[in-house]
Amino acid sequence: MRKAIHTDHAPAAIGPYSQAIVHNDLVYISGQIPFDPKTMTLVGEGIEEQTHQVMKNLGAVLEAAGSSFDHAIKCSIFLADMGDFATVNEIYAKSFGEIPPARETVAVKTLPKEVLVEISMIAEVPA
Repeated sequence: MRKAIHTDHAPAAIGPYSQAIVHNDLVYISGQIPFDPKTMTLVGEGIEEQTHQVMKNLGAVLEAAGSSFDHAIKCSIFLADMGDFATVNEIYAKSFGEIPPARETVAVKTLPKEVLVEISMIAEVPA
């Protein structure tokens, strides 16, 4: 059985997808971009502000699903510029405890709405 997750504390989907899907004991979170969920506008022009907003959006979806960053299993980070890797890494790392999730980071040609960073996640939903 699968259940769609939606929260007004994260940006609404800008296409035909759910913010997240819970299946069994896992939540699959769609890529989050640095949009303010209230205005659906880009937050910040630089990588620091944008990364902070993406992590905030991920946190909101995790909470709506009954999970948290402590239960993250896998993340995928997409960057418009691999030169931003160290900055994103520093901000990203602050959200996780002693056991960070598995992940990959890739540079892509462009991201939706010309943002600089997008992150998706798979996390456990504790019983």
